[in-house]
Formats: sequence, C-alpha cells, structure tokens
Amino acid sequence: MFPIRYSKRTVTDQDQIDAFLTQARIGHLGLTDGEEPYVVPLNFSWLNGNIYFHGADSGRKVEMIAKNARVCFSVCDEYGTIADPVPALTDTAYMSAMVFGKVERVEEPEEMRDALQAMLDKYVPGYYPEPLSLQHVVKYRSSMGSVAAVFRIKPDAITAKGNPLPEKNAFYPGRTRQMDV
Repeated sequence: MFPIRYSKRTVTDQDQIDAFLTQARIGHLGLTDGEEPYVVPLNFSWLNGNIYFHGADSGRKVEMIAKNARVCFSVCDEYGTIADPVPALTDTAYMSAMVFGKVERVEEPEEMRDALQAMLDKYVPGYYPEPLSLQHVVKYRSSMGSVAAVFRIKPDAITAKGNPLPEKNAFYPGRTRQMDV
C-alpha cells in the first residue's frame, strides 16, 4: 500500500469509514486486464465489511474481472467549497475512500438477496412494503434476458481521507472576499 501523502487528512476511524461507505451513492470500480484500465461508475452497498454491486452476467466488466480480479473501488463525496481570503487556501470539503481487494461473483442466493436488499434500502428507502424475496432474486431476468449477477469485493485494505466543511467558511453564491477580511 502507498501511504497517503497528505497524511493530516487521513481518516482511520472505522465507524466513520463504515458510515461513509453506507451512505455514499456512487462508487467507481477500477479494473485492468493487464493492457488497459477501465473504470465503471456503479451503485453499490456496503454490507458486513464488503462492497457489493450488481450487473449483467456478461460484458466488458465481467470479462475483465475474469482476467484480473484485483480491483480498486473509489468513493468520494464533495461537501462544498471552503472560502478563504487567500486564494491558495481556498479548498474543497470532502470524504473519500479507496477499497483495494479481489472481486468475486456471489453464488449464494441468500447473500445475493441481502446485498440487493441493502441497495434497495439505500436508494429507495421505504418504497417497497415487503423485503426482496429469494424467489425474485433467483428467477429475475433483465429485458435482455440475462440473470442478475451480484459481485462482492472483499477488502484487503481501505484508505480514507477527509476534509470537513467548517460552516463559517462555507462558500455560497454571493459570498465575496470582502465579507471575510
């Protein structure tokens, strides 16, 4: 692992990292087949210390995973701009995490259901009155006829960085340097 260069922004609190990965909406899956990098934005869930995502059971992503299961999954949320009278001190408030590990296809229907339920709970909380049924997961076919494939990334390492937004310095439209000097 490479150390985080700007170490004062390192986040090591596992509860904070878990909370961030639970609520963040989009992650980017980084793959390589040894020749070319490929990064795919995905919806995902963070469940039991693993990243889960789903998709078709064929295509470029699946082919690249078959060639090289080592991946990096990057997640970032931007919380606003930090205004400062000194231009070089103007900054961005954010949290980010990078999950390094191996991706594997989930074969157990119960684990697939739990991962997909976690996604439904995250993206459409309270929308469905009943939990996802195991039968629905097993029998589902997309409009193109493919089964839903669920994948798990078991982290070997997670790095995280953050820069909180001090409310008194939060930029908003209409704020000017003259207001801060």
